Amino acid sequence: MTRRLAQCVGGCMVVAALLVVGAGGPALADYKDEYRVSTVVPAPFPWGLAAERWAELAAERTDGRINMVIYPGAQLVQGEQTREFTAMRRGVIDMAVGSTINWSPQIVEMNIFSLPFLMPDYAALDALTQGPVGERIFERIRENEVVPLAWAENGFREVTNSKVAIRTPADMRGLKMRVVGSPIYNDIFTALGANPTQMSWADAQPALSTGAVDGQENPLTIYSVLKMHELGQDHITLWRYVADPLIFAVNQAVWDSFSEEDRGHVLDAALEAGAYGIEVARAGLTADDESLIEEIEGFGVTVTRLSSDERAAFVDATRDVYADWRERIGADLVDMAEESIANR
Repeated sequence: MTRRLAQCVGGCMVVAALLVVGAGGPALADYKDEYRVSTVVPAPFPWGLAAERWAELAAERTDGRINMVIYPGAQLVQGEQTREFTAMRRGVIDMAVGSTINWSPQIVEMNIFSLPFLMPDYAALDALTQGPVGERIFERIRENEVVPLAWAENGFREVTNSKVAIRTPADMRGLKMRVVGSPIYNDIFTALGANPTQMSWADAQPALSTGAVDGQENPLTIYSVLKMHELGQDHITLWRYVADPLIFAVNQAVWDSFSEEDRGHVLDAALEAGAYGIEVARAGLTADDESLIEEIEGFGVTVTRLSSDERAAFVDATRDVYADWRERIGADLVDMAEESIANR
Protein backbone atom coordinates (compact mmCIF):
# COMPACT_ATOMS: atom_id res chain seq x y z
CA MET A 1 0.00 0.00 0.00
CA THR A 2 1.39 3.43 -0.95
CA ARG A 3 1.88 6.10 1.68
CA ARG A 4 -0.81 8.29 0.05
CA LEU A 5 -3.32 5.39 -0.01
CA ALA A 6 -2.58 4.51 3.61
CA GLN A 7 -3.22 8.12 4.65
CA CYS A 8 -6.51 8.10 2.75
CA VAL A 9 -7.67 4.86 4.39
CA GLY A 10 -6.66 6.11 7.84
CA GLY A 11 -8.50 9.37 7.29
CA CYS A 12 -11.64 7.58 6.19
CA MET A 13 -11.58 5.43 9.35
CA VAL A 14 -11.33 8.51 11.56
CA VAL A 15 -14.24 10.17 9.74
CA ALA A 16 -16.35 7.00 10.10
CA ALA A 17 -15.64 6.83 13.83
CA LEU A 18 -16.58 10.48 14.26
CA LEU A 19 -19.82 9.91 12.38
CA VAL A 20 -20.74 7.06 14.76
CA VAL A 21 -20.07 9.23 17.81
CA GLY A 22 -21.91 12.16 16.27
CA ALA A 23 -24.90 9.94 15.57
CA GLY A 24 -25.59 9.66 19.28
CA GLY A 25 -22.99 7.58 21.12
CA PRO A 26 -19.67 5.75 21.24
CA ALA A 27 -18.21 3.51 18.60
CA LEU A 28 -19.01 -0.18 18.96
CA ALA A 29 -15.49 -0.85 20.23
CA ASP A 30 -16.53 0.82 23.52
CA TYR A 31 -19.22 -1.78 24.18
CA LYS A 32 -18.48 -4.76 26.40
CA ASP A 33 -18.80 -8.31 25.17
CA GLU A 34 -21.04 -8.99 28.16
CA TYR A 35 -23.04 -6.89 30.63
CA ARG A 36 -23.49 -8.65 33.96
CA VAL A 37 -26.99 -8.46 35.43
CA SER A 38 -27.51 -9.37 39.08
CA THR A 39 -30.72 -10.93 40.44
CA VAL A 40 -31.50 -12.85 43.60
CA VAL A 41 -33.62 -15.61 42.08
CA PRO A 42 -33.74 -17.09 38.55
CA ALA A 43 -36.62 -18.22 36.37
CA PRO A 44 -39.20 -19.69 36.86
CA PHE A 45 -39.71 -17.13 39.63
CA PRO A 46 -41.36 -13.94 38.28
CA TRP A 47 -38.22 -12.02 39.29
CA GLY A 48 -35.99 -14.17 37.11
CA LEU A 49 -38.51 -14.24 34.27
CA ALA A 50 -38.61 -10.42 34.20
CA ALA A 51 -34.81 -10.21 34.11
CA GLU A 52 -34.61 -12.74 31.28
CA ARG A 53 -37.23 -10.84 29.28
CA TRP A 54 -35.22 -7.61 29.73
CA ALA A 55 -32.06 -9.26 28.41
CA GLU A 56 -33.85 -10.83 25.47
CA LEU A 57 -35.57 -7.62 24.40
CA ALA A 58 -32.43 -5.50 24.80
CA ALA A 59 -30.37 -7.89 22.68
CA GLU A 60 -33.06 -8.04 20.01
CA ARG A 61 -33.55 -4.27 19.80
CA THR A 62 -29.86 -3.41 19.77
CA ASP A 63 -29.05 -6.09 17.18
CA GLY A 64 -26.90 -7.88 19.74
CA ARG A 65 -24.77 -4.87 20.65
CA ILE A 66 -25.89 -5.12 24.28
CA ASN A 67 -25.45 -8.67 25.50
CA MET A 68 -26.90 -8.94 29.02
CA VAL A 69 -26.08 -12.10 30.98
CA ILE A 70 -28.14 -12.91 34.09
CA TYR A 71 -26.30 -13.94 37.27
CA PRO A 72 -28.94 -15.18 39.76
CA GLY A 73 -28.44 -16.02 43.40
CA ALA A 74 -26.70 -12.67 44.03
CA GLN A 75 -23.57 -14.57 43.00
CA LEU A 76 -21.81 -11.40 41.84
CA VAL A 77 -21.79 -10.27 45.49
CA GLN A 78 -21.11 -13.72 46.98
CA GLY A 79 -24.74 -14.15 47.95
CA GLU A 80 -24.80 -11.00 50.09
CA GLN A 81 -28.03 -9.54 48.71
CA THR A 82 -27.79 -6.26 50.61
CA ARG A 83 -24.44 -5.50 48.93
CA GLU A 84 -25.93 -5.53 45.44
CA PHE A 85 -26.74 -1.82 45.16
CA THR A 86 -23.30 -0.77 46.41
CA ALA A 87 -21.64 -3.15 43.96
CA MET A 88 -23.63 -1.69 41.07
CA ARG A 89 -22.84 1.85 42.17
CA ARG A 90 -19.11 1.02 42.19
CA GLY A 91 -19.27 -0.73 38.82
CA VAL A 92 -18.56 -4.20 40.17
CA ILE A 93 -21.77 -5.26 38.43
CA ASP A 94 -23.25 -3.53 35.39
CA MET A 95 -26.98 -3.89 35.91
CA ALA A 96 -29.51 -5.41 38.26
CA VAL A 97 -33.14 -6.23 38.76
CA GLY A 98 -33.09 -5.56 42.46
CA SER A 99 -35.37 -5.70 45.47
CA THR A 100 -36.30 -2.56 47.36
CA ILE A 101 -35.81 -4.58 50.54
CA ASN A 102 -32.25 -5.51 49.61
CA TRP A 103 -31.37 -1.96 48.54
CA SER A 104 -32.94 -0.29 51.58
CA PRO A 105 -29.71 -0.32 53.66
CA GLN A 106 -28.27 2.16 51.13
CA ILE A 107 -31.51 4.02 50.24
CA VAL A 108 -33.47 4.31 53.48
CA GLU A 109 -36.53 5.66 51.67
CA MET A 110 -37.05 2.22 50.12
CA ASN A 111 -38.26 1.01 53.51
CA ILE A 112 -41.53 2.76 52.62
CA PHE A 113 -42.64 -0.52 51.03
CA SER A 114 -41.86 -2.39 54.27
CA LEU A 115 -43.98 -0.18 56.53
CA PRO A 116 -46.34 -2.68 58.14
CA PHE A 117 -49.81 -2.77 56.60
CA LEU A 118 -49.38 0.46 54.61
CA MET A 119 -50.60 -1.07 51.30
CA PRO A 120 -53.82 -3.09 51.48
CA ASP A 121 -53.99 -4.09 47.81
CA TYR A 122 -52.35 -3.94 44.38
CA ALA A 123 -53.99 -0.61 43.59
CA ALA A 124 -52.23 0.87 46.63
CA LEU A 125 -48.90 -0.61 45.54
CA ASP A 126 -49.36 0.85 42.05
CA ALA A 127 -50.24 4.23 43.53
CA LEU A 128 -46.80 4.29 45.15
CA THR A 129 -44.57 2.90 42.41
CA GLN A 130 -46.32 4.79 39.60
CA GLY A 131 -46.80 8.05 41.50
CA PRO A 132 -44.73 10.71 43.31
CA VAL A 133 -43.34 8.18 45.80
CA GLY A 134 -41.86 6.14 42.97
CA GLU A 135 -40.44 9.31 41.41
CA ARG A 136 -38.78 10.24 44.71
CA ILE A 137 -37.24 6.78 45.02
CA PHE A 138 -35.86 7.04 41.48
CA GLU A 139 -34.39 10.47 42.29
CA ARG A 140 -32.55 9.01 45.28
CA ILE A 141 -31.17 6.19 43.13
CA ARG A 142 -29.88 8.66 40.54
CA GLU A 143 -28.10 10.58 43.29
CA ASN A 144 -26.09 7.40 43.89
CA GLU A 145 -24.68 7.05 40.36
CA VAL A 146 -27.19 4.42 39.31
CA VAL A 147 -29.85 4.88 36.60
CA PRO A 148 -33.31 3.47 37.47
CA LEU A 149 -35.43 2.47 34.49
CA ALA A 150 -38.57 0.57 35.44
CA TRP A 151 -40.55 -1.22 38.15
CA ALA A 152 -41.49 -4.88 38.48
CA GLU A 153 -42.39 -6.77 41.63
CA ASN A 154 -41.71 -9.77 43.77
CA GLY A 155 -45.17 -9.47 45.31
CA PHE A 156 -46.94 -9.10 48.63
CA ARG A 157 -45.26 -11.07 51.39
CA GLU A 158 -47.49 -13.52 53.27
CA VAL A 159 -46.73 -15.36 56.51
CA THR A 160 -46.46 -19.17 56.75
CA ASN A 161 -45.69 -21.60 59.55
CA SER A 162 -45.87 -25.22 60.60
CA LYS A 163 -47.75 -24.79 63.89
CA VAL A 164 -51.00 -22.84 63.78
CA ALA A 165 -53.47 -20.94 61.62
CA ILE A 166 -52.60 -17.31 62.35
CA ARG A 167 -55.66 -15.12 62.80
CA THR A 168 -54.55 -12.82 65.62
CA PRO A 169 -51.26 -11.41 66.88
CA ALA A 170 -51.60 -13.74 69.86
CA ASP A 171 -51.28 -16.70 67.48
CA MET A 172 -47.75 -15.57 66.64
CA ARG A 173 -46.53 -15.47 70.22
CA GLY A 174 -43.31 -17.46 70.56
CA LEU A 175 -43.12 -18.61 66.92
CA LYS A 176 -39.57 -18.79 65.58
CA MET A 177 -39.74 -16.91 62.27
CA ARG A 178 -37.13 -16.57 59.55
CA VAL A 179 -37.10 -12.98 58.26
CA VAL A 180 -35.07 -11.11 55.63
CA GLY A 181 -31.97 -9.14 56.60
CA SER A 182 -33.50 -5.70 57.13
CA PRO A 183 -33.98 -4.23 60.63
CA ILE A 184 -37.61 -3.25 60.13
CA TYR A 185 -38.58 -6.94 59.84
CA ASN A 186 -37.06 -7.74 63.21
CA ASP A 187 -39.06 -4.86 64.66
CA ILE A 188 -42.34 -5.97 63.06
CA PHE A 189 -42.16 -9.60 64.18
CA THR A 190 -40.94 -8.70 67.64
CA ALA A 191 -43.94 -6.37 68.03
CA LEU A 192 -46.21 -9.26 67.05
CA GLY A 193 -44.73 -11.47 69.77
CA ALA A 194 -42.72 -13.77 67.50
CA ASN A 195 -39.01 -14.58 67.72
CA PRO A 196 -37.53 -13.32 64.42
CA THR A 197 -34.28 -14.76 63.07
CA GLN A 198 -32.45 -13.30 60.09
CA MET A 199 -30.87 -15.94 57.88
CA SER A 200 -30.15 -16.62 54.24
CA TRP A 201 -32.57 -18.81 52.32
CA ALA A 202 -29.86 -21.45 51.99
CA ASP A 203 -29.86 -21.72 55.79
CA ALA A 204 -33.62 -21.28 56.12
CA GLN A 205 -34.63 -24.32 54.07
CA PRO A 206 -33.03 -26.96 56.33
CA ALA A 207 -34.10 -24.98 59.40
CA LEU A 208 -37.73 -25.11 58.27
CA SER A 209 -37.62 -28.77 57.28
CA THR A 210 -36.20 -29.83 60.66
CA GLY A 211 -38.46 -27.55 62.70
CA ALA A 212 -35.59 -25.46 64.04
CA VAL A 213 -37.55 -22.53 62.62
CA ASP A 214 -41.35 -22.52 62.66
CA GLY A 215 -42.16 -20.18 59.81
CA GLN A 216 -41.20 -17.50 57.33
CA GLU A 217 -42.65 -14.72 55.15
CA ASN A 218 -42.42 -14.53 51.36
CA PRO A 219 -44.58 -13.94 48.27
CA LEU A 220 -46.72 -16.93 47.34
CA THR A 221 -44.90 -17.25 44.02
CA ILE A 222 -41.76 -18.02 46.01
CA TYR A 223 -43.71 -20.42 48.25
CA SER A 224 -45.14 -22.22 45.21
CA VAL A 225 -41.96 -22.64 43.16
CA LEU A 226 -39.98 -23.80 46.21
CA LYS A 227 -42.78 -26.19 47.26
CA MET A 228 -42.68 -24.97 50.83
CA HIS A 229 -45.54 -27.27 51.78
CA GLU A 230 -42.87 -29.99 51.58
CA LEU A 231 -40.87 -28.05 54.22
CA GLY A 232 -43.72 -28.32 56.71
CA GLN A 233 -45.16 -24.89 55.92
CA ASP A 234 -48.79 -26.01 55.89
CA HIS A 235 -50.36 -22.84 57.32
CA ILE A 236 -50.54 -19.63 55.28
CA THR A 237 -52.14 -16.37 56.34
CA LEU A 238 -52.96 -13.86 53.61
CA TRP A 239 -52.30 -10.52 55.30
CA ARG A 240 -50.39 -8.46 52.68
CA TYR A 241 -48.41 -6.79 55.42
CA VAL A 242 -45.64 -5.49 53.10
CA ALA A 243 -44.73 -5.67 49.41
CA ASP A 244 -41.45 -6.07 47.57
CA PRO A 245 -41.25 -4.01 44.36
CA LEU A 246 -38.31 -4.63 42.04
CA ILE A 247 -36.29 -2.04 40.12
CA PHE A 248 -34.45 -2.37 36.80
CA ALA A 249 -31.27 -0.30 37.01
CA VAL A 250 -27.92 0.31 35.31
CA ASN A 251 -24.58 1.62 36.58
CA GLN A 252 -24.24 5.27 35.55
CA ALA A 253 -20.92 4.84 33.70
CA VAL A 254 -22.29 1.85 31.79
CA TRP A 255 -25.41 3.82 30.87
CA ASP A 256 -23.33 6.76 29.66
CA SER A 257 -21.28 4.41 27.45
CA PHE A 258 -24.36 3.48 25.39
CA SER A 259 -25.40 5.47 22.37
CA GLU A 260 -28.53 7.58 22.77
CA GLU A 261 -30.40 5.17 20.53
CA ASP A 262 -29.34 2.13 22.56
CA ARG A 263 -30.25 3.84 25.83
CA GLY A 264 -33.75 4.18 24.42
CA HIS A 265 -33.82 0.52 23.47
CA VAL A 266 -32.65 -0.62 26.93
CA LEU A 267 -35.20 1.65 28.63
CA ASP A 268 -38.07 0.43 26.46
CA ALA A 269 -37.01 -3.17 27.06
CA ALA A 270 -37.00 -2.59 30.82
CA LEU A 271 -40.46 -1.01 30.77
CA GLU A 272 -41.89 -3.91 28.77
CA ALA A 273 -40.12 -6.53 30.90
CA GLY A 274 -41.30 -4.78 34.07
CA ALA A 275 -44.93 -4.88 32.95
CA TYR A 276 -44.50 -8.57 32.15
CA GLY A 277 -42.87 -9.18 35.54
CA ILE A 278 -45.81 -7.58 37.35
CA GLU A 279 -48.25 -9.67 35.34
CA VAL A 280 -46.60 -12.98 36.20
CA ALA A 281 -46.07 -11.96 39.86
CA ARG A 282 -49.81 -11.36 40.27
CA ALA A 283 -51.06 -14.32 38.26
CA GLY A 284 -53.47 -16.40 40.33
CA LEU A 285 -53.35 -13.98 43.27
CA THR A 286 -55.98 -11.38 42.41
CA ALA A 287 -59.61 -11.01 43.46
CA ASP A 288 -60.85 -12.31 40.11
CA ASP A 289 -58.26 -15.09 39.82
CA GLU A 290 -57.17 -17.06 42.89
CA SER A 291 -55.93 -20.06 40.93
CA LEU A 292 -52.47 -20.10 42.53
CA ILE A 293 -54.00 -19.95 46.01
CA GLU A 294 -56.37 -22.77 45.07
CA GLU A 295 -53.47 -24.81 43.74
CA ILE A 296 -51.63 -24.39 47.06
CA GLU A 297 -54.76 -25.37 49.01
CA GLY A 298 -54.86 -28.52 46.88
CA PHE A 299 -51.69 -29.69 48.65
CA GLY A 300 -53.59 -29.79 51.96
CA VAL A 301 -52.33 -26.37 53.06
CA THR A 302 -54.60 -24.29 55.30
CA VAL A 303 -54.97 -20.80 53.82
CA THR A 304 -56.38 -18.24 56.24
CA ARG A 305 -58.03 -15.10 54.88
CA LEU A 306 -58.32 -12.27 57.41
CA SER A 307 -61.46 -10.22 57.86
CA SER A 308 -61.13 -6.42 58.01
CA ASP A 309 -61.37 -6.52 61.81
CA GLU A 310 -58.77 -9.28 62.08
CA ARG A 311 -56.33 -7.38 59.89
CA ALA A 312 -56.95 -4.25 61.95
CA ALA A 313 -55.69 -6.08 65.05
CA PHE A 314 -52.31 -6.60 63.32
CA VAL A 315 -52.27 -2.94 62.28
CA ASP A 316 -52.81 -1.93 65.92
CA ALA A 317 -50.08 -4.28 67.14
CA THR A 318 -47.49 -2.72 64.82
CA ARG A 319 -48.41 0.98 65.22
CA ASP A 320 -45.27 1.76 67.23
CA VAL A 321 -43.07 0.18 64.57
CA TYR A 322 -44.87 2.19 61.89
CA ALA A 323 -44.40 5.43 63.84
CA ASP A 324 -40.71 4.79 64.51
CA TRP A 325 -39.91 3.95 60.90
CA ARG A 326 -42.01 6.84 59.64
CA GLU A 327 -39.40 9.15 61.10
CA ARG A 328 -36.47 7.11 59.80
CA ILE A 329 -37.84 6.95 56.27
CA GLY A 330 -38.95 10.58 56.27
CA ALA A 331 -42.33 11.80 57.48
CA ASP A 332 -42.88 13.80 54.30
CA LEU A 333 -42.45 10.71 52.11
CA VAL A 334 -44.75 8.63 54.31
CA ASP A 335 -47.36 11.39 54.19
CA MET A 336 -47.03 11.40 50.40
CA ALA A 337 -47.52 7.63 50.34
CA GLU A 338 -50.58 7.74 52.56
CA GLU A 339 -52.12 10.47 50.41
CA SER A 340 -51.40 8.55 47.20
CA ILE A 341 -53.07 5.44 48.61
CA ALA A 342 -56.09 7.39 49.90
CA ASN A 343 -56.58 8.91 46.44
CA ARG A 344 -56.01 5.69 44.43
